[in-house]
Amino acid sequence: MSAHKILVIDDSKVIRMRVKEMLPEGNFEFLEAGDGLQGYDLMRNERPNLIILDFLLPKMSGWDIYQQIRQSPDLQRIPLVLMSGRKEEVVEKITEPFECFSFLEKPFEKSQLTNAIRDAMAKAKRSQTMTANASLKNLKHEPVGASVEEITELKQKMVEMQAEMSGMQAEMSGMQTEINTLNQKLTQVIRFLQQRMAASK
Repeated sequence: MSAHKILVIDDSKVIRMRVKEMLPEGNFEFLEAGDGLQGYDLMRNERPNLIILDFLLPKMSGWDIYQQIRQSPDLQRIPLVLMSGRKEEVVEKITEPFECFSFLEKPFEKSQLTNAIRDAMAKAKRSQTMTANASLKNLKHEPVGASVEEITELKQKMVEMQAEMSGMQAEMSGMQTEINTLNQKLTQVIRFLQQRMAASK
């Protein structure tokens, strides 16, 4: 069973296949749609972990899909890469800097796709943190008006954020351990060289 789902919405099969070939190997399910309406249905029903969306699409444009995403708190959490062959078409609708998604201009190379995906994931996490902080602020100012559902959702967000922070702390701890080990080895090498140099005099 795939751990993650990646949805590519583009009316060009060549682009969809190109994206699929460029994606790193991993445990994920590749979903694709050839028009905006099909892509929107997949997006709502499958809840992918990443959306790569073309801006110009038949049946339902990428701009319309983007607006639907921004109106849905659940869909806003999904990292989004927006593609277009002409950046000015995107800027006409959405002003820079692009805070909610990563932009990828066609044609693109594998490294550019990889960087865009990483950027989209970072922006999605930052957006979730800002949303949670805003909810906490509102809760402090209006505790009586908060509904049970809102409080439950806020608690769930806090749990998710704490889990993410724990994962980051564990990763940082592992990196620090590796750095300490490398420092120890480097010290040993320097000491060995100093001893060799002293012995050769």
